[in-house]
Amino acid sequence: MGSASHRAPSPLRQPETISAPQRSKRALILVLLTIFFPGSAQLIAGNRKLGRLAVSITMLCWAAIIGILAIYFIDRSILLGWVAHPNFQMFLIIVLGTLAVGWFIMFINTLVIIRPKMLAPGMRAIVTIFTLAAVVATSGVFIYGASILNTGRETIVSVFDEGPAFDPVDGRYNIAVFGADSGSNRDGVRTDSVALLSVDAKTGKTLLISIPRNFQGARFSDDSPMKQFWPDGYNCGDECIFNAIYRNAVDQHADAFPSTVKNVGAQAAMDALQGTTGLTVQGYVMVDMAGFEQFVDALGGVTINSGGWVPYNGKRYENSTVRTHWFAPGTQTFTGKQALWFARSRDFTDDYHRIKRQQCLQQAIIKQFTPQTILTNFTSIMSAGEQLVETNIPAGQLGSFVSLAEKVSSQPMARLTLGAPDFPRNFSTYPKFDELQERIQTLIAKQSESDTKKTEKSESTKKSEDSSKSAESSESATSSASEESDDSSDINNAPKLSNGSDQEFTQPDGSPITEEYLVQLEMAGYTTRISQIAANNDECSVP
Repeated sequence: MGSASHRAPSPLRQPETISAPQRSKRALILVLLTIFFPGSAQLIAGNRKLGRLAVSITMLCWAAIIGILAIYFIDRSILLGWVAHPNFQMFLIIVLGTLAVGWFIMFINTLVIIRPKMLAPGMRAIVTIFTLAAVVATSGVFIYGASILNTGRETIVSVFDEGPAFDPVDGRYNIAVFGADSGSNRDGVRTDSVALLSVDAKTGKTLLISIPRNFQGARFSDDSPMKQFWPDGYNCGDECIFNAIYRNAVDQHADAFPSTVKNVGAQAAMDALQGTTGLTVQGYVMVDMAGFEQFVDALGGVTINSGGWVPYNGKRYENSTVRTHWFAPGTQTFTGKQALWFARSRDFTDDYHRIKRQQCLQQAIIKQFTPQTILTNFTSIMSAGEQLVETNIPAGQLGSFVSLAEKVSSQPMARLTLGAPDFPRNFSTYPKFDELQERIQTLIAKQSESDTKKTEKSESTKKSEDSSKSAESSESATSSASEESDDSSDINNAPKLSNGSDQEFTQPDGSPITEEYLVQLEMAGYTTRISQIAANNDECSVP
């Protein structure tokens, strides 16, 4: 009786036992299995040992993906912090490269299992093309992702410093931001734009302190090498303005700094910010003008609400020496070049006007520097980062800073200028340090106070609208009223003020101001009238 029983041959493992249409169907199924669950094709139709290894890795990858998605929805700042760290980026590059190679091997093995020679000629071409497309869509995407990460890592390593991350001081990070102008027509580097970002490490609330380029008598911190040369502050008259500190340190006092300081000019400017504001300055970022332009383009532009007419230089008008063009009031989305013009313009106005516009642009850029923007424009942002003149912020700090950036972008920002209009007109020439430091501490205290009030109101179940109003009222105290515009002589046919309280100018016939009208005024030599119209071009807000 004992005939041995035999298991029926599996068509998946023995395609020669099935018809041509079935072999074609089998081939497509195996390719699809390799796409969506690598290793499963080997388990059912090929080398089971290889299949088990690939399936285990695939399951591990899916578990990692689920875990990453969970972290993203719970607290995506953690994930962004990891991705910003160079060591984690290197780990991801290795993982993506390994998976790309492994997946490619599994596709090759799947083709071996399919046995293309057993397929009809037409189907053989279809399966081959389909498999190649699958390789590009899987392994190719992984290789591309590894390449993007490598670009970002190379930028971070080349731009940012080595060393451990630093902790906040008194609960805040204080970072100096220098706009450097080192063009061919400049002798050395000039820090024409100087600001100090003081950020609450927990809430992300930020105080943006702008220092006019002509600020005189800046004090140095007690531990600064510059203190021995300028014990009473950087004060030698009109030559000793803030934007000359960088060059003074580089040209005359470089030997006084420790050898570990890679940029004595930037360090001297940081020391001056610290001694002047009373805040501990932990790091700096210095961006040249080309870097600013490219960075704004990388973000996809920057959007602001401009309150007045802002001039910039362009092509000369026909039959004229006038080359002034104008940004109109209202909501504007600027390219990098336009944003640079908007930030640097001071024709018909002064430095204090452009400082307020720079503050507005800085706030707008910070607000738009969201995780979505970073992920969407990662490559271009990293390429723009190479235009950074330099920074002493360690690469290890990026994780915490990227996490903090999301909080900063969603919080109101207080702004203070160490000069007009927040202080008297001559304050930059004759600063009162006790007064400005007290103002800074008051603004910081108000930011903390608004958080405390929010918490108390939340606990007492008051309406969220009340706490929001309290925060807004605290923030509104951070800006002083603008200076009244300078008197000017009467001119025939001068533009009249409208009846509204906003002091909006109109043309003599009552129609709104236009760019063409402003150009005609300049051609006629009515510069005083233009200055009147442009007097409010420092009014700017972030939508």
